Amino acid sequence: MFNGLLRAGAAALHKLLAVGRFFRRPRTFGAHAIALTPEGRLVLVKLWYAPGWRLPGGGRDASELATDAALRELREEIGMISYRSMQPVCELEERADFRRDLASLVIVRDVEYRPKRWSWEVEAVRNVALNDLPSDLSPQTRRWLQTVGEHLKPPLGESGEAWHGPIWPHTTMPPKLRSD
Repeated sequence: MFNGLLRAGAAALHKLLAVGRFFRRPRTFGAHAIALTPEGRLVLVKLWYAPGWRLPGGGRDASELATDAALRELREEIGMISYRSMQPVCELEERADFRRDLASLVIVRDVEYRPKRWSWEVEAVRNVALNDLPSDLSPQTRRWLQTVGEHLKPPLGESGEAWHGPIWPHTTMPPKLRSD
C-alpha cells in the first residue's frame, strides 16, 4: 500500500513540475549511462515517478562533463562501486515534458554495483541481457539503445580480440560530441 501511495504521489509531483516547464520551456542538459556488467548485461532502473524501465541518469549543469554526471548518477541510482571504462557515444536533442534537453549517452563497461535498500527516486534496479529487454522498457530508452546499438559491441583491439580499455580519457568528451 505504501509503495502504491508513494508511486502515485511521485507521479503527481512529476506532472505538476511539467506544468511549470510548459510556461518556461527551459534548456536542460542530461547524462544517461548505458551501464554494462562484466557479463555484458544492461543495468536498468525503475523510477517511482515514471513508467517503465530506464537507463540510469539525470540532469546536469551545462558546465558539468557528461561523463562525470553519468558516473555520479550511477553511484546515486544503482550504487555503482566500480567500472572499467567509459565511452561517450552521442548527444541527442530531446523534447520531453516541454523541455529542450540535450541528452548525452555514455557507455560504461564492467560496472559492479550494490543497489541501495531503498531510495526516494529509484524503485528497483535490475540487469538484463541486451537481446532480452523487458516489455515495459520506456520508449525513450528503447530509442536510445537502437541509436547506439553498434557501439554496444566490445571494441576490438589490434589483434581483433575484444578490448575493454578506455576509449577516451575519463574526464573529457570527444571533440565532436562536446557541447559549449
